[in-house]
This record gives sequence, structure tokens and C-alpha cells, in this order.
Amino acid sequence: MAVLAFVSGIASYVLVDRKESIAQFIAAFMLVSWVLLVADNWLRASLERRLGWNVSPIVIRFLTQLVHQESLFFALPFFLAVTSWDHGQALFTSLLLVCALVSIIDPLYYKHLATRYALFVAFHTLALFVVMLVVLPLLLQLTTQQSLIAAIAAALVFSLPSMVRVLPPGHWWRLPMLVGMLCLMAFTLWQLRSWVPPAGIRLTDIAISYQVDIEQRSAGTNITELNVADLQQGLYAWTAVRAPRGLREQIHHVWLLNGKEVDRIVLDIRGGREAGYRAWSHKLIFPPYPAGNWQLQVVTESGRLIGLTRFKVTRSSEISKSSEISKSSEISK
Repeated sequence: MAVLAFVSGIASYVLVDRKESIAQFIAAFMLVSWVLLVADNWLRASLERRLGWNVSPIVIRFLTQLVHQESLFFALPFFLAVTSWDHGQALFTSLLLVCALVSIIDPLYYKHLATRYALFVAFHTLALFVVMLVVLPLLLQLTTQQSLIAAIAAALVFSLPSMVRVLPPGHWWRLPMLVGMLCLMAFTLWQLRSWVPPAGIRLTDIAISYQVDIEQRSAGTNITELNVADLQQGLYAWTAVRAPRGLREQIHHVWLLNGKEVDRIVLDIRGGREAGYRAWSHKLIFPPYPAGNWQLQVVTESGRLIGLTRFKVTRSSEISKSSEISKSSEISK
């Protein structure tokens, strides 16, 4: 089941740009499997009352494991394709990989995870959270921010039956404690949103350049280092972002100097282009002392990183010194 789920995830990722019905069918199947899992108590009671069938708890545990495997391995290709491994996103995707492995190793899943109910609820919530992040843009063409909010809400609501079992019954503080747990989980997921890769939307190309060919919609030579004098003519940030067909999204070009944000430019993109939707911004105003290490980050409206590039701005004197050193080394040769 894990192998089939991983293959279906790859198939959905490949087919989503063409809006093939099979990709949406797989996404809908994942959603239905979670609905059935949440309604397992009601289904078991209905089968026993109407047909006299008594479903063993062992079967339910096995089906729960299958749903976890399907969810985690289905979502993996989407997150692996967009993760920035030099960012906090690497921790989230690594956690996803570890959870996927735990779901297929029975001694770990049944002896160490399933026996610790609070940990199991967290595992259950994470599996639902990631599958919703993938499924909602496929089925409903929601933006990454809308999908994130809906995924957090769905993860909390769908995990509510499991969380109820954690708290002992018959106490007045049970309801306030449950509400507090839900609020804490929602707050934590929202605060860590920048570490969650935007599944389904990825950066296919990025460049910092002095010019952009508007007719060809292409960037000039990518710049990795320049001096302060050259900076005054302005810089173009050119990006190509690939997104599902039908998706309309706002992205931000965030300019950072030595880790501090100095500017943010908003752009609109539309999904469905094979090479990515090409958009650029032109920055003409820079801080009084612009020398240092720069970053251009491409982020979603909710602050989730799509990709980034780095370049360095040096003082003119530093460029001259480095040129003199290189020239003297050539003469000595």
C-alpha cells in the first residue's frame, strides 16, 4: 500500500498541470478514505445493528495504518519537489519522511506509536494535515493560504474524535481543556507555516539581472556579485513559478540585506504553464549602505517560502582591490 500510495502521489503530481481527471480522482479518494476513517465508530455500530457484523478492533487498527500510509506516501512527492533544503522546510519534510517510514514498520507503529495515544493523535493529525494541503488545491484550486487555513481547520475537526479519547470523561474541565488543546494546535501550526513547503507550487527558475527581455519574457545574465556603483542602475528579480492549472496566486518578492527585510513587492501569477508563470519586479531604491549579503526570497501570501537566490554587493574599493590582486597574480605568473 505504501508503494502504491507513493506511485499515486507521483502520478498526481505529474498529471495535475494537465488537469487530468485521474489526478483529481486520486485526490478525492484520499479525502474519502479520511472521512470513512473518522466515521469508523458510526460505521461499526451501523453494521452491527443492521447486519449483525461485529468488526474487530484489529481490523480497524490495520485500516487506520493503511490510511496513514496512503496519506504520507501520497503527499511525499509533492513536498519533496518543492522543499528548500537550506531552510527550515527541510525539518518538516524530514519529519514527513520519518513518519512515512514509521507507518510501514509494524514494530515501531504498533508497539511504540499506537501505544502512546497522545503521540498517536499528533501523528494522526500530521497525516491528515499534509494530505489536505495536497488535495485541496487539486480539487478546488484554492490558493496556498486558503489551503493552509482549511487544512488546519480540517486537521483539528477530523482529529477531534481521537482527541476526545485522550481526556478522562466526567470532569467539568474536559470541554475547556479540549478547546485549549485545539487552539494551541492551530496556533502552533500557523506559527510554523513558513516551514511548511507550499505543495503543488514550485520555483522552476530565478535570476537577478540588470535587464529583462519583455517580448521574450526572459532574464538577462544572472548576477551573483556586483558593486555599489552598479547597483544604482537597478536590478530585476525574474522568477518562473509552476502551479496547478486554474490556480491564481499572489506571490511576494522579498529583498533581504544581511537577513533583514528591506523591501517586498507583490505579484500575481496564474497556474498551468509548463515552464512556470514568468513574472518579474524591478527594484530601483536601495538602502544608503547596501553592501553586504543579499537574498531574494519568493514567498506565498501566507509567508511560505517557494524558493530563493543569493547575491553579494561589495564596495567599489573592494572590487578594485580584488582586481589589483588578480592582476598582480597574473604578472607574477
